[in-house]
Amino acid sequence: MDLKRFIEESLSEDVRSGDITSLACVPITNKSVAHLKVKDDGVLAGVEFARMVFDFVDPAIQFEQTISDGTSVKYGDIAFEVRGSSRDLLKAERLVLNAMQRMSGIASLSRKFAEAVSGLPVTILDTRKTTPLNRQLEKWAVRIGGCHNYRDGLYDWFMIKDNHIEACGSITDAIKAVKAYQHQNGMEQIGITVEVRNLDECEQVLSIGGVNRIMLDNFDTGLLKEAVSLIDHRFETEASGGVNLQTVRPIALCGVDFISVGALTHSAGSLDLSLKIQ
Repeated sequence: MDLKRFIEESLSEDVRSGDITSLACVPITNKSVAHLKVKDDGVLAGVEFARMVFDFVDPAIQFEQTISDGTSVKYGDIAFEVRGSSRDLLKAERLVLNAMQRMSGIASLSRKFAEAVSGLPVTILDTRKTTPLNRQLEKWAVRIGGCHNYRDGLYDWFMIKDNHIEACGSITDAIKAVKAYQHQNGMEQIGITVEVRNLDECEQVLSIGGVNRIMLDNFDTGLLKEAVSLIDHRFETEASGGVNLQTVRPIALCGVDFISVGALTHSAGSLDLSLKIQ
């Protein structure tokens, strides 16, 4: 979604015909200064988005950043200062906080995963397990935290999973069908991942070929090492399923190229922030 439209629709959801409390008790001529205060330890994300929100509400609002996205923060830090119409600052407040708290929570968790595999030749990927209509911000936060985006949606990467295989009839049939569709539609530049659940399925993919990556789903570390050895760099390898901060490094040590982690978005909490008028 275009971020300008996202901001417009989010404000419409919250404000509708007007912020009646501010309209009632805050004079239209009032000007204020507000600080974005950090109330927890983590990684800050969403500062640039906040700047966009304030600019959308009123381009005359002055925005002075003191901490940039991706910075480790602690309780008491001030991320930015805004100056402008009191009513406009209050109108923007909740959208800014909702977005930044969520983004900062995701960035903080992503940083932990990135640090957990520090020094190893592996890439940590997010998934499509995002909040509906909020994917762009959540994937932005993953990048801020130091991990990487997989696909943006169903339209930009072929991913043959177990349900596709069951619906199609077999791994062989599914790969052949995807390859045919890819060629017919001039989509050879788009990659293909195939999910396998055991070594037998892995061997089937190896015999067929024609894919970019084999996703090894819910393999224990013993089987994962065996599968990586079996694939032997003929295709990219990806581990997925039940990955957490305790298991991610042992999984990475098995030699996979990628680890996809749904928890980066679906299990991230929020970083406590507040916007306070001075």
